[in-house]
Amino acid sequence: MRITVSAKLKLKHNAEQKSALDRITFAYRDALNFASKKAFELDKTSSAPKLHKAVYDDLRAQFGLGAQLACTVERQVAATFKIQWTKLKQNLKAREAGQTKRRYKGLDTAPKFVSRTLEYQYNRDYSWKKDGKVSIGTLKSRLVLGYEGYHKHLEYIQQGCETGSAKLYYQKSKKQYYLIVALNVELPDPHPTHHANVVGVDVGQRYHFVATDKDGKSLFEKGKAVGQQKDHFARIKKALQRKGTRSATRRLVALSGRERRFIADRNHTLAKKLLTRFPNAIFGLEDLTKIRERTERCSNPKASKKAKRVKRHQSQWSFAELQAMLAYKAPLFGSLAVRVDANYTSQACYKCGHVSRGNRPKAGLEFVCEACGHRGHADRVASVNIALRTLLVRQDWMSTGALSMRPDVSDVEASRPHSGCRSAQEVKAARLKRYTELRWNPDTSLRL
Repeated sequence: MRITVSAKLKLKHNAEQKSALDRITFAYRDALNFASKKAFELDKTSSAPKLHKAVYDDLRAQFGLGAQLACTVERQVAATFKIQWTKLKQNLKAREAGQTKRRYKGLDTAPKFVSRTLEYQYNRDYSWKKDGKVSIGTLKSRLVLGYEGYHKHLEYIQQGCETGSAKLYYQKSKKQYYLIVALNVELPDPHPTHHANVVGVDVGQRYHFVATDKDGKSLFEKGKAVGQQKDHFARIKKALQRKGTRSATRRLVALSGRERRFIADRNHTLAKKLLTRFPNAIFGLEDLTKIRERTERCSNPKASKKAKRVKRHQSQWSFAELQAMLAYKAPLFGSLAVRVDANYTSQACYKCGHVSRGNRPKAGLEFVCEACGHRGHADRVASVNIALRTLLVRQDWMSTGALSMRPDVSDVEASRPHSGCRSAQEVKAARLKRYTELRWNPDTSLRL
């Protein structure tokens, strides 16, 4: 099993070496903007070969880039335009379906590159040297620099771990360059017997996560303090936006970076807390793809302050980042993360299997089953249901030998004869029936 880890290495450079790095980062950024304008003129092309014929000679002569960096510029610009075209197509489909009235404006002008980050290819633009040093290319020659970083990442490099591409990143606040390297780490292939524990993780805003394992032990992580900090950032940004001066704009940029780092640090901490609390486990994560589109609130200029605050909190919910960090950290801790269907997790009773929106009175945190009267914390009930669905994944893995990352009844139904005649409502009912049949009983291995 191979996973990719990003190692952030702090380069030890002096003033002269920093000046050489400045020249190549500025030249790379200007080359990106030059190629972007050319691609825009060529009918907004996303074809790297077509762009190569139009700009390669100019990138070499005008900006002094090497052959490999010039090709990297072309591929990066082509990929950027491809992303813009994909977003435009998604916007057109959404407008045809009546989901939005907004027109996507990403291709109205050529994309502009502001960051001084450039990409290096291993053994062409950079390579490792002895005694903890790295050789990186500049406009005129190569620099051999020392570096420092996280001790585990340094061990991977010293052990000769397979290395991929790297990014040279400049942090303006510290006037410091960093090399962000992709390391391909080889780990033993996972096996169901290596993961005896099963944990369901329900993510949210009032509670960043509620995790419950097969023994019924739960871990709650409140989000009130973080929400208050986010509100503090929002109040400051609102005041600066009203002021509108150049200094206020600079302050906004710095504040946005601070808020982003605060949230990322919080999610890193939460992911590590889960992995250390439940070692060697299979973590079940809800598949919340396009959750914002399904729960998007209508914009109302006359909405109350409370309604606007709720909408802002919803847009700032960083559940995807938390799930991504948990997924890539899990193999390093001997665990595994899989996605399960998120339907009815907080509305289904795991005692009797009854599913109803009425099980959550007033959509609050209290869960009261209309059928059997079982009471509990709604988020914990959701985490138990996720754990049960994760148990299905583990059982299928043990019986078939193949890991199903997202078991879905609709996929099973689609493989059966005449499944094309089934309506969406019938497929949804079949999925619900499967999940309602999976409930707690004395014979199950889960003691919830």
